[in-house]
Amino acid sequence: MSDAEVVARQIGRTPRAFKRVAVRCPFGRPAVTEQAAFDADGRPFPTQFYVTCPHLVAAISRLEAAGGVERWTRAVEADDGLARSLEVAQAEQRRLRPEIDAGIGGSTRTGSLKCLHAHAAFALARPGYELGDRVLAELPSLWPDSCCTP
Repeated sequence: MSDAEVVARQIGRTPRAFKRVAVRCPFGRPAVTEQAAFDADGRPFPTQFYVTCPHLVAAISRLEAAGGVERWTRAVEADDGLARSLEVAQAEQRRLRPEIDAGIGGSTRTGSLKCLHAHAAFALARPGYELGDRVLAELPSLWPDSCCTP
């Protein structure tokens, strides 16, 4: 089975703008994918790195449902180090994909976060992103005890 087919099983649909697997879980399955800037129909795809591991998707969704986006946005506003981390990562995102002038997860807003999944994916694909690393550190576990991909 190809990586694209595994990702389709993970996310329940054919992935748009699939480029490659950027990060694999300890079981060898795709965990984070990289998308092309435009899909096959020429439509922009603003999210470059995308979490596909069902375990990670669910865990990050629980953080978001518990107010994580707002809480981490406030943390960035209150912590100069986190704000700098976000600023550097947003600039790197724009450098990596100059054809789409948007930050992580397609964000065009300065300072506020749009999606914790996108920040977690960026941190896994581009190690050293402090804000994303701290979001990931909030998860009960980064990886499950056994493969979660059907």
